[in-house]
Amino acid sequence: MPVAGGEAPPPLLIFGAAVAAVDGVWSPGWLVAAGGRIQALGPGEAPGGVRTEVRALGSVVDGRGCVLLPGFVDVHVHGGDGADAMDADPDGLRRMARFHATHGVTALVPTTWSAPPAALDAAVGAIAEVVGPVDGGATILGAHLEGPWINPARAGAQDASGIRLPDVAEARRLLGGGMVRLVALAPEMPGAGDVIAECRARGVTVSAGHTEAGWDEMVAAVGAGVRHVTHTFNAMAGLGHREPATVGAALALPELRCELIADGRHVHPGAMAVLARAKGPGGVVLISDAVRAAGLPDGEVDLGGRAAQHCCGAVRLPDGRLAGSVLTLDGAVRRFAAATGWGWSDLARAAAGNAADALGLTTKGRLAAGADADLVLLGDDGAGEVVLTVVEGRIVHHRP
Repeated sequence: MPVAGGEAPPPLLIFGAAVAAVDGVWSPGWLVAAGGRIQALGPGEAPGGVRTEVRALGSVVDGRGCVLLPGFVDVHVHGGDGADAMDADPDGLRRMARFHATHGVTALVPTTWSAPPAALDAAVGAIAEVVGPVDGGATILGAHLEGPWINPARAGAQDASGIRLPDVAEARRLLGGGMVRLVALAPEMPGAGDVIAECRARGVTVSAGHTEAGWDEMVAAVGAGVRHVTHTFNAMAGLGHREPATVGAALALPELRCELIADGRHVHPGAMAVLARAKGPGGVVLISDAVRAAGLPDGEVDLGGRAAQHCCGAVRLPDGRLAGSVLTLDGAVRRFAAATGWGWSDLARAAAGNAADALGLTTKGRLAAGADADLVLLGDDGAGEVVLTVVEGRIVHHRP
């Protein structure tokens, strides 16, 4: 990805924080970035020569009392700060990227809903206009199609009028521009196999979502190339002891990475702990599933022409169904940590590394020399707000 702003960003040194590097957590540790990449990092105090050089040419950040993590990667996010991917508005997408950057997200994949073909074409086209680093915000990696090829019996909050059977011709049209990174579909629906094959041939990750797939159907889907599960536990067939169904397969099949909305409303903390125990540090992908109401006061929310209500940390349709979330990934990390007891190395994988791996991104989601300088500094030893967000070496958010 090119660096936002044209010129390479100046050097940056962060010292004194607990650093969740790929080699372990160093407390304290230090990290130097230059040219948009992590140049060096290590335990203890930063070498004196490094501090002198960076202070002369760039910025030095005192991270004492904080935790430094790889920047969060949100692969399932519909909107925020009043914007939504389905608006097909490049400026709205940039606003969304800036909002989520204030919550530690350094890369995201704007996510669509089931909708008529023209609306999906417009949404993907708008994402294509802004893909890459956003000035003052997170990097936009491409598009995530959540639908329209889902099971109407598990529509959740999606508009049933936009759902249709998997169609490989439509898939080829939507995938043709190379902007789509992730596709969520119901693998049991007629025609799904052809769409999965088309996605895999193009290097697009396929997720089982909004589905009633049974165990055998999920095993077959994994055999066909499905490697991801959309907001695990939500809008899918639940675990039974005689038919493990979608949830059972998500928990048991090692090939699958499982998304989780850790807002405490979509999934009980006890179920979060079950998922963590079943999948381990490499199998959980924290997502926001945020809609346009994220970051806004309580009130009425428009979801593709349908009215919903944002109140008390949740968004619901008039019938009470949850409709996305107002979660941000910094909050997801805190709630998931409380539910599971995971340490910073494992949390870094859940909030960044596993999502990057799911999309085949080798330079994001980890603190290692040579990786993109995508960083988030959390205050109060990780329990507080985002102090600093760095995207490809540029500071895009710094709490006063």
